[in-house]
Amino acid sequence: LWPWLLASSGLSALVQLVTLPFFPDSPSYLLIQKGNEEACRKAVRKLWGEGDHQAEIDDIMKEKVAMTSTKTLRVLEVIKERSLRWQLYILMTVMTTLQLCGINAIYFYSFEVFHTAKFEEYLIPYVSLGVGLCECLSSILCSTLIDRFGRKVLLWGGYTLMCSVLALLTMTLSLQHQFFWMHYFSVILIFLFVIFYGIGP
Repeated sequence: LWPWLLASSGLSALVQLVTLPFFPDSPSYLLIQKGNEEACRKAVRKLWGEGDHQAEIDDIMKEKVAMTSTKTLRVLEVIKERSLRWQLYILMTVMTTLQLCGINAIYFYSFEVFHTAKFEEYLIPYVSLGVGLCECLSSILCSTLIDRFGRKVLLWGGYTLMCSVLALLTMTLSLQHQFFWMHYFSVILIFLFVIFYGIGP
């Protein structure tokens, strides 16, 4: 079953590959990058139907003017630019914490935790699949929450809850040989960690 499950991702890629030529180019791309206003109007009509879309085209034109007046910086210039220093620090911090937050360790050791929790051998791959499904669903949930609470709240909340879950998980894994129910608590914590990861970072 697993080879078919892995191969199924190729099916969506094939559908995209076949249907992509029938989609119009982005109006912004046609007007800003290509400078082709007629093709832009045609793409707008194809996307939004017939009608007066001059306001949208004017917005794209304003964006084009703003982009032409903005200087494109190289990597070293971005690093040296003092006005961008804080944005660069924030970006580096977010990317570093995303890599070191522990999600890879959770995925790597989850099989061992499920095995220790006395799950049947044939059930463990499906429980692992459930963990991945949790991340997918929480990411979808995040897209609805981000407009309401903002990115900063979700980041702080996500990392705080993930730290709490990791502390509890360390404790349950240390005590799993003393209390039989600790195994199941560890499994619940793994699911919670993945959910908080999807909602936050």
